[in-house]
Amino acid sequence: MQQDASEIGERTSERTRRVRAPNPGLMTLDGTNSYLIDGSDAVSANGASDRVVVVDPGPLDEEHLRTLAAAGTVELVLLTHRHADHSAARSRFAELTGAPVRAFDAALCIAAEPLTDGEELHVGGTRITVIHTPGHTSDSVCFFLPDDGDHGAMLTGDTILGRGTTIIDDPDGTLHDYLVSLSALAEFGPARVLPAHGPAHPNLAEICDDYLRHRELRLDQIRRVLAKLGQDAPVQAVTDAVYGDTNASVRFAAEASVRAQLTYLRGQSG
Repeated sequence: MQQDASEIGERTSERTRRVRAPNPGLMTLDGTNSYLIDGSDAVSANGASDRVVVVDPGPLDEEHLRTLAAAGTVELVLLTHRHADHSAARSRFAELTGAPVRAFDAALCIAAEPLTDGEELHVGGTRITVIHTPGHTSDSVCFFLPDDGDHGAMLTGDTILGRGTTIIDDPDGTLHDYLVSLSALAEFGPARVLPAHGPAHPNLAEICDDYLRHRELRLDQIRRVLAKLGQDAPVQAVTDAVYGDTNASVRFAAEASVRAQLTYLRGQSG
């Protein structure tokens, strides 16, 4: 028997459902969370809308895409950023649904204009505010749903994860931009956090504060290592000292974070 559209995905807030892509891994945690945003009728009806917005269709997995397409009439596809585990399926999903694809980077868009910071979308029966949050990547955006629950909900892509902390994809992403983005997101207060990997969080401001503290601790570690090894210590040596227990398969991510932190610190002292 065919699954009812209202039963597709796991309800993550009053206006969102999550469908997890089958791509678990060290970088993707349990897999990429694709989100279905329901319209306003979803709150007062039976838990789902005939019209949906899809955020991050994810990797190119046909079964996953067909599940998303069956959840309702897809009016728009939104991308949080360029990484393939979020965006690789955009062309195929546009073919399946006929929906336009919008992202901050024009190169990722299909039959639509790029997103702009602060833009308010009225689509699928709901309001979605675009927040440009560079740092993880230069094109990273978050999507705020002001009418989702008492405090709203924020779809954070990889800017904030459900577990652990995100990497700075140096040189495209910068730590300076990331810290500014975290501070801007904290201003949204106790909004519900809907990350692209891992579980949801109940309070955006709290998790932003945690992330900012973590980044300051890491910077202190880097400062101590540089004091010992010299201010011109190479990335590899600093990575060994700070991320020595990192799994070899994600060593590249640790080195990217170290490069970003060194760029930030050397910029402060320059």
